[in-house]
Amino acid sequence: MKYLGLLVIWVLSANIYAAQNKIESLYRANNINGAILIESEDGKIKYQYNVDDKESFVPASTFKIPNTLIILEEGLIKSDSEVINWDGVEREYAVWNKDQTLKTAFQHSCVWCYQRYAKKLGHTKYHKYLRDFNYGNQLTGSEITRFWLDGDLRVSVQDQVNFLRKLYAENLPIQKPHIKTLKSIMLSESNSQIKVWSKTGWSGKDGWYVGYLVVNEQTWFFANHIEINQSSDLALRKKLTMEAFKALKIVQ
Repeated sequence: MKYLGLLVIWVLSANIYAAQNKIESLYRANNINGAILIESEDGKIKYQYNVDDKESFVPASTFKIPNTLIILEEGLIKSDSEVINWDGVEREYAVWNKDQTLKTAFQHSCVWCYQRYAKKLGHTKYHKYLRDFNYGNQLTGSEITRFWLDGDLRVSVQDQVNFLRKLYAENLPIQKPHIKTLKSIMLSESNSQIKVWSKTGWSGKDGWYVGYLVVNEQTWFFANHIEINQSSDLALRKKLTMEAFKALKIVQ
């Protein structure tokens, strides 16, 4: 029995190694420097490519996941349909230049919406939530409206997955209705085969696609960080993630 157990472990390790080689080939084929982590809900299966827990990056708009919870918990906005009035300032993306809701602000990564609430929250409250969430290095630096974009906040690929696990399990010091509101906003794909809850992020060279998906009644968490060198690379945040799931035969 001892040798049978060792054989099973060896076969599983070999299969995971082969699967990770397939993921590596995807990144190399697209000439992309990045790291991806995919974990099963029970934590027993873990696929990764180029993951270094000592490496961390600005979360960019993926911070809208915890930030949305904080805004709701603090009562700064009551629902995902409440109107956030546009200030009339023309910004680089046309979709930002109009009234928003929490749902559209999240889905369109509307920076000015979240910056408006960041000014109201301030450093003290953010520090408390970042500690309570055990989110990244928990730093806000000197500029409260930009700390997640180009400031001091840093998260690793593993940090992203760890937080997503807490969100999925609703194991956060946030009222359950607020967590459910966020989940409804995060739902980015839903059909008879698959459901995906996700968020992209981009700041400078840091590109993200993070979230979790449910397929065949199994939940998988994922975090993909890639280096953005040109605008066409942005599409690879999601594309490489889903191709990795296909290479692993988790999704069709």
